Amino acid sequence: MAIDESLTFKPINIAVLTVSDTRTIEDDTSGNILIDRLTGAGHSLAERAIVTDDAVLVAQQLTQWIDSDTVDAIITTGGTGLTGRDVTPEALDMVKEKDIPGFGEVFRYLSLKTIGTSTVQSRACAVVTRSTYIFALPGSNGAVKDGWDGILAEQLDSRNRPCNFVDLIPRLREV
Repeated sequence: MAIDESLTFKPINIAVLTVSDTRTIEDDTSGNILIDRLTGAGHSLAERAIVTDDAVLVAQQLTQWIDSDTVDAIITTGGTGLTGRDVTPEALDMVKEKDIPGFGEVFRYLSLKTIGTSTVQSRACAVVTRSTYIFALPGSNGAVKDGWDGILAEQLDSRNRPCNFVDLIPRLREV
């Protein structure tokens, strides 16, 4: 990470969405890890929700936050596997304007170091829609740590050089 300490950190508002048929706020450990890390980095938790593994319901929650002026980024956890109930990437397809393919590629590269070739079963991905970033991470605690610590902590830090996602926010609506 190349943090330029001469620059001012710009906190952003991040919503956390857990996609699960079984998790509750009380036992959502991966959601809690994300919240601890993003607030510990200096960002604000805009909102938090848990939605069942239903692509339409997930897309509706994403759209609500995309339409909000108080959400700059959304991080989802869960629903990125290969089973019939894993529908988070499909929900992102319903709301996306642009893919961010490098996110999934780098996530799987980092995950290869911790879980080996099992990482090929992950459909971690990211998109941008109307100036809102959406990052979809698998639901395991290890995957959330890999995604935040290995990618998002740097890319959501406005001091990261040579570039970062935060500096692009004002330009995301350009045509």
